[in-house]
Amino acid sequence: MDQPSGRSFMQVLCEKYSPENFPYRRGPGMGVHVPATPQGSPMKDRLNLPSVLVLNSCGITCAGDENEIAAFCAHVFELDLSDNKLEDWHEVSKIVSNVPHLEFLNLSSNPLSLSVLERSCAGSFAGVRKLVLNNSKASWETVHTILQELPDLEELFLCLNDYETVSCSPVCCQSLKLLHITDNNLQDWTEIRKLGIMFPSLDTLILANNNLTTIEESEDSLARLFPNLRSINLHKSGLHCWEDIDKLNSFPKLEEVKLLGIPLLQSYTTEERRKLLIARLPCITKLNGSIVADGEREDSERFFIRYYMEFPEEEVPFRYHELVTKYGKLEPLAVVDLRPQSSAKVEVHFQDKVEEMSIRLDQTVAELKKHLKTVVQLSTSNMLLFYLDQEAPFGPEEMKYSSRALHSYGIRDGDKIYVEARMK
Repeated sequence: MDQPSGRSFMQVLCEKYSPENFPYRRGPGMGVHVPATPQGSPMKDRLNLPSVLVLNSCGITCAGDENEIAAFCAHVFELDLSDNKLEDWHEVSKIVSNVPHLEFLNLSSNPLSLSVLERSCAGSFAGVRKLVLNNSKASWETVHTILQELPDLEELFLCLNDYETVSCSPVCCQSLKLLHITDNNLQDWTEIRKLGIMFPSLDTLILANNNLTTIEESEDSLARLFPNLRSINLHKSGLHCWEDIDKLNSFPKLEEVKLLGIPLLQSYTTEERRKLLIARLPCITKLNGSIVADGEREDSERFFIRYYMEFPEEEVPFRYHELVTKYGKLEPLAVVDLRPQSSAKVEVHFQDKVEEMSIRLDQTVAELKKHLKTVVQLSTSNMLLFYLDQEAPFGPEEMKYSSRALHSYGIRDGDKIYVEARMK
């Protein structure tokens, strides 16, 4: 149900967490008591506030009474204000400046691009370690202001903001460890490299659903740009050549890679994709969310050698030669056809006659009897069949069940079928 417009943070807080609507305590001391003022207060004198406040999609446009926010939110450290109607950074600042222990703030899907974030306002965010600005259309100028005023920021979420370019900040943000910037339109590597310049301590870079087409950078430069990068997510990017995958080896601390849904891998089977990627990325310990065990790595590297052994020399990647040095030249694996046999050549014995026949193994015993009628001159009702496996030690087995399929007997080329007339 749509919320009415023009509601304050404090109004929504009182409604949601009043004893009538939120009766359960969150542990000793978590209820916040505010004595009544001489003028009287419109609030309840007690709210059962958890330390994690979720006030998303409540139609909030402003802060409300700052003294009341300070009184009730002194113990709060996570605040979700996503999908509200906050469009003025001054109102956000009034809320945040009165939540002194705030570490996580979600402002996703608020129309904050409609106002300018001044440094004086951004200073109220100083203690925040995780900031979510997804679908806020926050400009890079706003992001730069935040970075200058949040010395302890560790995680930043900038998804769905329609970025086509990246604007470099005048100062580096040494504290940032995780950048989540999916679902934008960053196609050119020259934009991505700016992120390495701005965030030299970056541990995790999530670039999924950006149409990045190639990694245009030398190996030495990549190592300098992302010296601490441990994890990168390139799901549904536009990468289309193996040379771009090889360049990921230039990140000196890279351990985890996600690479699903890229054009390069579309023509390969699921098994080929995983094994070829593992073989090309010798330092990763996790691929697409799954741990790479030592046994899987060796299998993949051996697979890689055999995969490329018949390629022309000019098409063989350098990694092939490295792995041949490690394992030596391998013999091709024998091709084993595991499909069930569809027919067999057998000897049909009746009285003193022997006839070699090719029979279909998908037919039933009853169908075989019909086929043999003209050969042995017996009616199907007057016919007994016995199957002799050439390697069986127990002698012939009567084929007494009319509906049983021939392949269930394990019939092979060279086996024998004996036909006898039923005794009257």
